Amino acid sequence: MVMPNLLLTLSVWLVAGNLVAQATYYRHHRYVPHFFRYREHSANTENLLPDVSNPVPEVSQPGVPTYPEIPEVFHPAPEVIHPIPEAFHPVPEVVHPAPEPYYTPEVHQPVPEAFSRVSTIRVFFGIMFDAGSTGTRIHIYKFIQKDPIELPVLDNELYHAVKPGLSAYKDNPEEGGNSIRQLLKIAKKTIPEEEWKKTPVVLKATAGLRLLPEDKANALLKEVREVFDESPFFVPSDSVSIMNGKNEGVLAWVTVNFLTGHLYSNTRRTVGILDLGGGSTQITFLPKSKKTVQSAPPTYIAKFNLFNHTYQLYTHSYLGNGLFAARLATLGALGADGLDWKVFTSSCLPKKFRENVTFGGTTYKVSGIPDGYAGYKLCYYEVMKVIKGIVHQPYELKGNSIFYAFSYYFERAVESGLIDASRGGMVEVRDFKKRAKEVCNKMTKYRAINPFLCMDMTYITCLLKEGFGFKDSTVLQLAKKVNNVETSWALGATFDFFRNLNIH
Repeated sequence: MVMPNLLLTLSVWLVAGNLVAQATYYRHHRYVPHFFRYREHSANTENLLPDVSNPVPEVSQPGVPTYPEIPEVFHPAPEVIHPIPEAFHPVPEVVHPAPEPYYTPEVHQPVPEAFSRVSTIRVFFGIMFDAGSTGTRIHIYKFIQKDPIELPVLDNELYHAVKPGLSAYKDNPEEGGNSIRQLLKIAKKTIPEEEWKKTPVVLKATAGLRLLPEDKANALLKEVREVFDESPFFVPSDSVSIMNGKNEGVLAWVTVNFLTGHLYSNTRRTVGILDLGGGSTQITFLPKSKKTVQSAPPTYIAKFNLFNHTYQLYTHSYLGNGLFAARLATLGALGADGLDWKVFTSSCLPKKFRENVTFGGTTYKVSGIPDGYAGYKLCYYEVMKVIKGIVHQPYELKGNSIFYAFSYYFERAVESGLIDASRGGMVEVRDFKKRAKEVCNKMTKYRAINPFLCMDMTYITCLLKEGFGFKDSTVLQLAKKVNNVETSWALGATFDFFRNLNIH
């Protein structure tokens, strides 16, 4: 009886051991959905984690200033909203803005140590002013962090704009400051009062102020700093500045590729950007060919680090080639004297058109040619003089890379009926040329919409073809927003503020 009992005990022990081994195997090899694996903490993201605790001394030292907690970094990982196939989509979810006012998230009560990873939801904001040549825009970004080991995600953006641009107040800085106060009132209504002292406010001016004399630009910047200092928000030491053209292009590229999901994609398939402002225009893309980098002027190549990747971009900003500056250059008015009596004419304008045009605080008299000819061919010839030999043509633009085009590319495409304002759309370069011809040959029809539409559409066509060297078949994605967030450099600049990208 001893031997059978021993054999029975040994068999039970072997069977139990086998079951434990199988259970251990399946526990470590079970299927984990892609989006859960993506959000797991890894060594690659460890050095990107923000210092969420950032403790402030409970007892402040006399005479020692205390500073608000500023988050260091954002993570572009998509926020999983639905555990269905949409969660596998590479484009990050941007949650639509919540009804105002925002409520402070509920803070979780302490829990047993076994569940110590459960933490509070953290909400914070950032305010970025875009002081452009034709208007000043405020971007208010709301970010959410659900756990200290996770990185924050973009929740939504509130956007508002006023006209004219800050540069229009070059002779009256105080009024320029009032335009900023007007926008700050919106920020105070949007952001909870308890968050004001923690929320950084930053203004970056672009081509409008770059075109001004240095003393007038500095007077405007000084006025804005004073307005910021009297506000309840956190004002960093470098909160007001003029942004150089290279950073404008790079940060717009960061914004668009973040919103389209390309910055954290392993494929490195990014999209290029074309930004057409009032005073300048930018082109930025990630070169696929070494020849593009080698043949470009050294100042056209920019490097920076973001999310554990080093990017080397082709980027350049053409000051004076924005849409409104190009109008004046086409008319021969940019930098001209005798503005009180001179009338600047163009065959790009309706024959009976005559109007005063203000740009950058200066007024010009412009007109069509009453007894002359007008139309696409003559207009194209005039516009060519503004572009030919000025714009560098990158080597690989004759390929099939997709570019996102926004700002006045989008606005004029809408006005001319090329795309729908609510949806945007994909067009080819040849579509701009075709519509420009239609507009120029029917100026009377389009005059009520915009008397400069022929000139603008012809300029865009010429800039794309004769300037940058795009093929007729190059596809452009025209967009004002991506995932309900404005396609501009502002979001990229907010990333740059919280986590210095060291663009060089």
